[in-house]
Amino acid sequence: MMLADENINEASEYLPHNHPWGQIIFVKCGVITLEIEGERFIAPPGFAIWIPPHCTHACYNHEPTRFRSINIHEEETTALTQSPSLLKLSEIARAIIDYFFESDRLIPESGTDKRKAYVLIDELHDAMIGHTYLPSSEHRLLKPILTALEKDPANRRTLKEWAESVFTTERTLTRHFQKELGMSFNEWCQRLRFIHGISLLEQGKTIEEIAFDVGYRSASSFIAMFQTIAGTTPDRYRQRHMSPL
Repeated sequence: MMLADENINEASEYLPHNHPWGQIIFVKCGVITLEIEGERFIAPPGFAIWIPPHCTHACYNHEPTRFRSINIHEEETTALTQSPSLLKLSEIARAIIDYFFESDRLIPESGTDKRKAYVLIDELHDAMIGHTYLPSSEHRLLKPILTALEKDPANRRTLKEWAESVFTTERTLTRHFQKELGMSFNEWCQRLRFIHGISLLEQGKTIEEIAFDVGYRSASSFIAMFQTIAGTTPDRYRQRHMSPL
């Protein structure tokens, strides 16, 4: 196992590549977007992405991002899924990662550190969520809606209004959201606004400004949404996760 603290500058690109080791990308600041074997994965701070050995992946980020990479020897990944996955790391896994970085032990060498590394790998089993945080779709009805919302997260069109714009019914769209994305229209929009809210928090905007920019009519509504997803308020989240790059 080998660990590294990495920064991605604004408008940075990593061309498609692969390597014989498995890799965890644990996001500390910003939002990272990866394409792994043709599938898009997005992770906000506090989440991670698992890239199995030999999986081709690429990255393009519009905003600066800080992440920690944990590279795991191929022989130690055989019990893990060989499909890319979003990870929600346990407190134990986070504590072990913090221990390695805070003690500057980026290659576990002692017996104690190696045991911690194996515990971290064991913790990955339960951390696998199995899908990206904000899934996308090439479906002819969904793609124009998702594209428009990603360009303008403040768009408050209802599902019924979107259905009319793509010449179908609200019921049909509801079915396709569940089938293609594994979630409802409202949940997808909430996740989109959460991700954009994180980027705006990083820019130093006030909670009121962010709420308006992502489509909420009041700061309290945005705070309630944010706390439901992150388990904490936007201000506390900013203090905890968003140290300077």
